[in-house]
Amino acid sequence: MPRLLLCSLFLAGTAIASAAVKVEKTAYDGWPNCYRITNGDVELIVTTDIGPRIMRYAFVGGRNVFVEFAEELGKSGESKWFGRGGHRLWSAPEILPDTYALDNSPVKITIAGDTVTLLQPVEKETHLQKEITVKLAATGSEVEIIHRIRNAGAKPRKMALWALTQMAPNGLAIAIFPPRGSHDTVLSPTNPLTMWAYTNFSDPRWTFTKKYLLLQMQPGNKDSQKTGLFNPNTAAGYLLGSDFFVKKTVADPKAEYPDFGCSYETYTADTFLEMETLSPLTVVQPGKSATHTEHWSLHKGVTLTEKTDEAIDRAIGRYLR
Repeated sequence: MPRLLLCSLFLAGTAIASAAVKVEKTAYDGWPNCYRITNGDVELIVTTDIGPRIMRYAFVGGRNVFVEFAEELGKSGESKWFGRGGHRLWSAPEILPDTYALDNSPVKITIAGDTVTLLQPVEKETHLQKEITVKLAATGSEVEIIHRIRNAGAKPRKMALWALTQMAPNGLAIAIFPPRGSHDTVLSPTNPLTMWAYTNFSDPRWTFTKKYLLLQMQPGNKDSQKTGLFNPNTAAGYLLGSDFFVKKTVADPKAEYPDFGCSYETYTADTFLEMETLSPLTVVQPGKSATHTEHWSLHKGVTLTEKTDEAIDRAIGRYLR
């Protein structure tokens, strides 16, 4: 669907207003049952035809910072899992076939003032039920995203909640390490840096500074890269042109985390880059739920002149702390 038609589609939708936040039904990306959430500064679009998924986050009328795979949009009911783009919820660790349980059927939406909740049916493959709640601030770009997974099965399940955001091509992901120190003052390790079998830190898309981990998205490069780390104040951003997307979560240093202790992971392939946060591993009893909260923000007019601590601190350091 041409993006130039968005405004007319929004005006044709059904609007539900609460304070400064407005929620209106609209068609988007070929799905007829979507909802636009806006406060006049930024906008998000969720779909109820599949999911739960958040397909768009942008300044009003601006570029979507999330990737959207055109050939996979507007469809549902397939016999296999599709990436589609946007933001989704999985359970960790990654295992087959559970991780790739289908999320291609309609979801239930609940709108309560400025809060929108998407609830999927119980997954037949896993007996899990996933839910995403979106709460947009009255002004500015701040969004609270609450992820919930309920164990609808008959047995306890040990898992972590895994929030994955697929970013548009050509951007730069920047994650912050825990506070740095010297050998004289900090003798113990502060965080893991996890490798997968395909991780190659000699790949020029990686940049390491003392304070930051950077990964450049390079369209067409099919050599996948991934790493993960732990930070009690997990924060990472994605610089796309002059727009800067930030996602944050709070991690528990005393808890067990997946993948050798990761609260944040980043992955890139030839068509997208993924920013992922994780909750602690938890044994979820039958009928019970676990939750994981992220906070998003979007900033415009950001310019990074070079990949150094000093330049990053000046350009975006305040957004990641």
